[in-house]
Amino acid sequence: MLDFFLAIQNTPFAAAIVLMLLIGGLQAAGLGDLDADSDLGDAAGDGLLALLGLGRLPLLLWLALFLMIFGVIGYAGQQFWQSLTGSLASAWLAGPVAFVAALPVTGAGSRLLARVMPQDETTAVAVDSLVGRFATVQTGTARPGSPARARVTDIHGHPHFVMVEPDNADQLLHEGEEILLVRREGEMFRAISKGGHFLPRL
Repeated sequence: MLDFFLAIQNTPFAAAIVLMLLIGGLQAAGLGDLDADSDLGDAAGDGLLALLGLGRLPLLLWLALFLMIFGVIGYAGQQFWQSLTGSLASAWLAGPVAFVAALPVTGAGSRLLARVMPQDETTAVAVDSLVGRFATVQTGTARPGSPARARVTDIHGHPHFVMVEPDNADQLLHEGEEILLVRREGEMFRAISKGGHFLPRL
């Protein structure tokens, strides 16, 4: 059996399997990135690229899948050919045939794999994007030179806790007061009152 796998006629398929394992090993060691984008853009949704499944998976993952399918099809084809003729087909014949056969199978496998893979969508936001959003003073009273903690939600509805000071030197921002973050200075936000904090609640 080992002679079959290492036969010179099967060199393309052995190389494909080894390369696939190498990609997996690099990923396991943290030296590769299967999550890297393919950078194929919208073109991946059209024509031949869509048929091959390119753009549905990260490029490195697609390559690993193709190498595995190419190797499996190649070995299976050689085994079938050997059972018919008693000998292995030339690598120059078996390789291109397996290559062509592996492409649509890889496309189908990519589409199937893309459906079951978790889709990571980042909801991280830049700190500066909090400027212009309303917040609520959580603890203490914010004075010039004496910040207080405030709670603000980003565009995704996720809460952030920031330190705020009044933007106006003669203003105080009281606990529970709604404020507007107007600018950022380093790790500190300047804010103004939304107004109405001291109005009677109906």
